[in-house]
Amino acid sequence: MASAAPENLPANRYTYLGPAGTFTEAALRTLPEADVRQLDPMVSVPAALDAVRDGEAAAAFVPIENSVEGGVSATVDELAGGRQLMIYREVLLPITFALLVRPGTRLEEIKTVTGHPVAQPQVRNWLAAHLPDALWESAASNADGARLVQEGRYDAAFAGEFAAPTYSLEPLVKEIHDAENAVTRFVLVGRPARPAAPTGADKTSAVFWLREDHPGALLEVLQEFAARGVNMMRIESRPTGEGMGRYCFSIDCEGHVQDRRVGDVLMGLRRATRAVRFLGSYPRADREEPAVRPGNSDEDFLSAADWLNRCLDGRI
Repeated sequence: MASAAPENLPANRYTYLGPAGTFTEAALRTLPEADVRQLDPMVSVPAALDAVRDGEAAAAFVPIENSVEGGVSATVDELAGGRQLMIYREVLLPITFALLVRPGTRLEEIKTVTGHPVAQPQVRNWLAAHLPDALWESAASNADGARLVQEGRYDAAFAGEFAAPTYSLEPLVKEIHDAENAVTRFVLVGRPARPAAPTGADKTSAVFWLREDHPGALLEVLQEFAARGVNMMRIESRPTGEGMGRYCFSIDCEGHVQDRRVGDVLMGLRRATRAVRFLGSYPRADREEPAVRPGNSDEDFLSAADWLNRCLDGRI
C-alpha cells in the first residue's frame, strides 16, 4: 500500500475501527508497517474512512466480511457510496471470543452481557447453554462492550481475550465460538491510486448498478464472469436508497485488473450496467493462486487479438 498511496497524504497515520482492543486493531497490528505508523482508533467505520477522504490519514483499516455473518454492511455501503476509495490489502483473522468480566465475578452472577451485534450469532449457542437467562444488549464494538463492563454498566462482554488488560478485566471463559474456524476479513483502504503490480494471487473488488430491472438482468452480468473464466468469490446486494427493490451489487473476484480476463470482465460490466465502481486489485491474504481455465490466460487473449488483426489485414 505504501508505494501506491498518494504522496501528499500523511503516510504515518492509519485510522481503524476502535476503540483500542478491538479485533480490528489486532488484525491491523499483523501488518508489517503497523509498528511504524500512528494508529488512531475511530468511533465508527464511516469516521475511519472519512479521515482518509478528508486527507487526514493515509489509510483506514476496517472489517468487511465475516465467515459467519457475511458482509459488514457499514463498510460495504461506505465503499459503494461517498467519495471514491480503494482497497490495497486484506487481512484474515481467526475469531474466538472470551467472556470478559470484572475481577471476582462468577458465572452465576452474570445477568447482562454485551458485545458487537456481529458477535452475537457467533456465541448464541454458548449463551443458550451457559447463560440462558442473561440479557444481551449490543455495543458499538466488542472493545466498547469491554469498556462498558469496566464502568459497571454490564456484567460481562464478549471480546478478544487480548482486550482484558486494556480495560482491567479478566477472561472468565476463553475460546468461545459456536462456529469452528470463524474468520473475519479486514481491508486497508486508501485514496484512489494505481493498483500495486499483480502477484499471481490477487483479488479484485467492485460495485455495480444494474441499468434496468428485467428478467435475467443479473444473469446477464454474471455471464460476463463465466464467459471469461473469472471466479466470483463474493456477491452481495445492498439497497441503494433509491426506492424499494433498487439494489447495487458488491463483488470480489479472483485475479488482478491487469490480467486480461479480469480487465475484460470489468469492461463488460461497464458496458452492461448503469455504473461500475472499481474498488481495487490487491494481494489475496490466503495467497492462493487461481486456476485459469484453458482459453482464459493472458496468452490466449493476446493470441485471439493477433488472430483478429490478421483477419482484418487479410492475412488469414
